[in-house]
Amino acid sequence: MTSTEGTPPQEDAVSRFVERFAGELTEAGMQRMASRVFAALLASETASLTSAELAEQLRISPAAVSGAIRYLTQVGMVAREREPGTRRERYVLHNEIWYETFTRRDQILLRWEKVLRDGAATLGSDTAAGARTTETADFFAFMQEEMLTLMDRWRERKAAGRTGRQPAGQAAGNAQEPTAS
Repeated sequence: MTSTEGTPPQEDAVSRFVERFAGELTEAGMQRMASRVFAALLASETASLTSAELAEQLRISPAAVSGAIRYLTQVGMVAREREPGTRRERYVLHNEIWYETFTRRDQILLRWEKVLRDGAATLGSDTAAGARTTETADFFAFMQEEMLTLMDRWRERKAAGRTGRQPAGQAAGNAQEPTAS
C-alpha cells in the first residue's frame, strides 16, 4: 500500500489509526469531528496540538476544530492551555482521561439511580412500570459498585506498571520465539 502523495508512510499509518478510532468513537455516540480531534490528540506524541496543527492534520476547517474542542472541553476530555509568550492555545488531553471519564460516569449513574428510585416510589412497587423502574435503578447501582471496584483495580494495575497487554495465549514472561519453518 502506498502513502498519500507527499505524506511519509508512518504519518499515513497514524492518519489511518486516527480515522479508525474516530469511527469507533462516532459509532459509540460521540460527535464525528470531536471523535477525530480526540483521536488526533491521543495519537500525538505530546497529547497536545494547536488549532492550526489539528486543522492541517485532519484536513478540516478551523471552525470545525473550534466546535469539536468546545464539545470536548464541555465533557472534560480536553483542556485548553496557553502557549507561554503567545496568544495561541494548545489543546491537551488530561493525563488520566479514561479514569476521569469513567469516574464522572460513576457520578451520573448515582444520580440516575436516585431519580429512578424516586420514580419507582411514585409509580408504585405493585405496578409493572414501578417494577421495571426499580430493576433499572438496581442495574445502575450494580454498575456503580462495579465501576468503583474496576477503577481501584485499574489504579493498582497502573501503579504496578502492568498497563500493556500480552498477546493472546502468552503469559507475562513466557513469550516464545517464533520457530522457523
